[in-house]
Amino acid sequence: MIDGDFGLLSPVSASSSVASLTGDRAVIAAILDVEAAWAAVLEEAGLVPVGSAAVVAEAADPSFYDVLSVAERAQGGGNPVIPLLGDLRARVRELDTSGLGAGKAVHASLTSQDVLDSALMLLASRTVSALLAEVKGTTTALASLAEQHADTLCVGRSLTQHALPYTFGLKAAQWFQGVAAAASRLASLELPVQFGGAGGTLASGTKLAAGSGSTPFTLADSLASHLGLAPAPAPWHTNRLAITALGDSLAALTDSFGKIAADLLFLSRPEVAELGEPLAAGRGVSSAMPQKQNPVLSVLIRSAALQAPGLASQLHLAAATFNDERPDGAWHSEWPALRRLLSLALGAASHLRELTDGLRVFPEAMRRNLGISGPLLLSEGVSAAVAPLLGEDGKQKLQAVVDRTLAAPATEQADTYRKLLRESVPSAELSDAELEALLDPASYLGEAEEISRRILAAYPDFTGSSVKGAHRG
Repeated sequence: MIDGDFGLLSPVSASSSVASLTGDRAVIAAILDVEAAWAAVLEEAGLVPVGSAAVVAEAADPSFYDVLSVAERAQGGGNPVIPLLGDLRARVRELDTSGLGAGKAVHASLTSQDVLDSALMLLASRTVSALLAEVKGTTTALASLAEQHADTLCVGRSLTQHALPYTFGLKAAQWFQGVAAAASRLASLELPVQFGGAGGTLASGTKLAAGSGSTPFTLADSLASHLGLAPAPAPWHTNRLAITALGDSLAALTDSFGKIAADLLFLSRPEVAELGEPLAAGRGVSSAMPQKQNPVLSVLIRSAALQAPGLASQLHLAAATFNDERPDGAWHSEWPALRRLLSLALGAASHLRELTDGLRVFPEAMRRNLGISGPLLLSEGVSAAVAPLLGEDGKQKLQAVVDRTLAAPATEQADTYRKLLRESVPSAELSDAELEALLDPASYLGEAEEISRRILAAYPDFTGSSVKGAHRG
C-alpha cells in the first residue's frame, strides 16, 4: 500500500481541516465541481439535453474517484484533468440510463487549463474563506490585548538593544496592524474564472454557442457565477497576475504571522519571560529534557513564514517564463507552489489564533526588564529638556554623563545615571521632583495610546465586537 502525504515533515499544516481544503482530494473535488458547473451552464443555455447537468453532478461525486490512480495517470498527459476526465465520462455513461446523451455536457469546448485554473481558483476561494475566519479570531484577540494593555509599560528594543519606554498595548496593536492589513489585501482579491479554449481564442466556444443566443463570454460569466468566482473580461491563460497576486497576498499574510512569532520566540525566553504561549498537555515537550517547555506554536508559525516567500517567488518565476499560448513546464510548476502556500497560510493561521487566544502576559517581568536600563531609556527626552539649561555645550555634557554611566557595571547604571545627572544640573534649574518626572518612563510614551487607537480604528472589521468599549487594564 502506498501511503498518502499526511504532512509528517510539515507539522504546521498537518491537520484534517487543512487537508480537507487543500489536499489531493480537495483538488479532485474542485476539478469535478468545475465540470459539473459547466454542465449546468450549458443546460441553462439550452446547449445540452435537459437533465444532463443532474447526471454530471451525480457523477462528479469525488468519492467515486481513486486519487492515487488519477495522479499516476496524470503523467501521461502532464496534468490531472485528462485522466480524471476519462473517469468522469465513464461514470456519466454509467449513470445516463435513460440515454439523454449527458456526456455531451462534459468538458464541451473546454481545455485542461480552463478547468485546472478555475479549479485552483475555486480551491483558493474556499481556503481563503477559512483562512480569513481564523485571522479574524486572531485580530480580535490582538485588539483586545491592545486595549487591555494600553498602559502596560515595557521596553522598546532597537537593533536588539533597549531603546525607549514602550507599552505592550502598542506592540499588540502593531501586530494587529500587520495581520489586519495583509488580511484586508487578501480579502479584496478577485479570483477569476478561466475560459479560453484550446488556444485562448474561444474558437470552440464560439462554435458551441452559435445560434443559441449565448456567447462564449456570457457562458464564462455564468460559470463564474455558478462557482462563486469573479468573471474575467478575457482569457488570462498566459497572464498570471491572478496567481501571483494571490501568492503575494498569502506570503504577506504569513510575513505578518512571522513577525509575531519572532517576537514571541524572544519574549518567551526564560531570561526575558515577558510572554508565554498557552499551556497544553503534551505540547512543547523535549525528547531528552523533561524540564523544557518549547514555544512550539511560534516555531511552527515561523517555519511557515520562512517557507512562504520562496513559494511566492516560484509563482513569479513561472509567470515570467510563460511562453507561447500554453507553456512547457511553467504552468505545471505553479500548482504545487500555490497549493503549498495555501496550506501553510491556513495551518499557520490556525496555530496563531490559538496562540493569541491564550497568550500569557507577564507585566511584572516587562517592568523588571524596563528597569534594567532604567532612566537611561529617558536620555533622549532628558537631553531635549535639560540641554538648554546647560548652555551651548549642553548636549555634549549630557552625552558625557551617558558615557560615564555606560562605563559602570550594568547593575549600577540606573543609579549612576540618576546621580551624575543630578550633579550636572543645578537644582535651581531643575528640582528633584522635576528630574524624577523626566525619569518616569510613563512620561515618555509619545503618542503610543493614540497610535494604537488609530490602528484599531483603521480596521474595524477585524477588531471584533467584544473589543469595542472594552476596559483597559
